[in-house]
Amino acid sequence: MLEVGLVHTSTLVVDEKSTALAMGSGDMEVLATPVMMALMENAAMLAVAGRLPEGSTTVGGHIESSHLHPSKVGTVVTATAVLEKIEGRKLYFHVEARQGEMVIGEGTHLRFMVDRERFLSKL
Repeated sequence: MLEVGLVHTSTLVVDEKSTALAMGSGDMEVLATPVMMALMENAAMLAVAGRLPEGSTTVGGHIESSHLHPSKVGTVVTATAVLEKIEGRKLYFHVEARQGEMVIGEGTHLRFMVDRERFLSKL
């Protein structure tokens, strides 16, 4: 059962494929903002995955985050998502990325709970 306070932390080691240069979002070999935000989404998805009704999943609807500090190749980055509010199918998270003790990004993320088969049938 879903409840406010569910939390998950996902981890990534920055490699050449996760840099701004490789992603095309910048021209330096530092963690790409889209990769950091994907890690935040992953943490939110996993925070609730084990508590969803049979046949359900979540999909991202909106994410907003700062990206405050660069992370070089080899750096371990974590993203933590905390479920803060539930409104029907809408799940609202606080998300935060860290490099050690330093916050490198922080924001909010909205996910929608959907029936997997019905969602895919609309493609």
